[in-house]
Amino acid sequence: MKIALFPNTQKAHSIEIGRSIQEFLQNRGILVFAEDEVAAQMHASPLSDATPASIDFIISMGGDGTILRLVHKHPELHAPILAINLGSFGFMADIPLNAIYPSLENLLAGKYTIKHRMMMEGLTVDNTINYAVNEITINRAQNPCLIDLAIYVDDRYLNTFSADGVILATPSGSTAYSLAAGGPILTPELNAFVITPICPHTISNRPIVLLPERNIRIEYISPYSPVDVIYDGFPCARLNTNQSVDVQRSNRTFSLVAMPDHDFFLTLRTKLGWAGKLKASF
Repeated sequence: MKIALFPNTQKAHSIEIGRSIQEFLQNRGILVFAEDEVAAQMHASPLSDATPASIDFIISMGGDGTILRLVHKHPELHAPILAINLGSFGFMADIPLNAIYPSLENLLAGKYTIKHRMMMEGLTVDNTINYAVNEITINRAQNPCLIDLAIYVDDRYLNTFSADGVILATPSGSTAYSLAAGGPILTPELNAFVITPICPHTISNRPIVLLPERNIRIEYISPYSPVDVIYDGFPCARLNTNQSVDVQRSNRTFSLVAMPDHDFFLTLRTKLGWAGKLKASF
């Protein structure tokens, strides 16, 4: 078995935890790899020494941002991700520090399930395709005022949002930027898109949930400076006036390793600080 470790190098203890995980796995006969620039620190083999298809699992050590970084930096890797949470607000990275080694034991014993989550892709005017796990965002960038974005669903006009921008989110992304902008929470197994306007001028402009088989086109129609098209927090393109981005469901999927005690609703209550208490009956 081959496992690739991905620490968040901005967290000092992530490398230390990575070394400990590497030792744990190596003692059990697992070949451990890490990105070339940190492989020596992790006491692991350079990732360039392994073919992408030979990696059986990925272990991410950080938060949801660490997962998104490795997915975008290494699109050639398709192995399921075991996500250890070293942050505070991760929904995908939900394995706490005190559960690292029981989770690794479960992984090696085959006591896990693989959760396949949908991804989306955006086609911009230069015919470049980029992929997103969480969301594709059109943001007003340097414009000091609201921008107008016309939304089309299967070439049928839906609405024009006058807003700071708009977010197209997957169920995974519904608990990220879209949630902060007032969008609904979707459970991860749903197949759906959420369109969420960012600070819309008209209060009646509300988020809408669509089937992922729909093709969505967002056209920038304001006569202002270019706007940014951002994939999972990574700026990838710009739109000039009357240019658009086309978004659809991707054939690619994103896979997470779930432990036997995994409970999305528990994660939801914990991360959002819900009390979860019932009123006493008298």
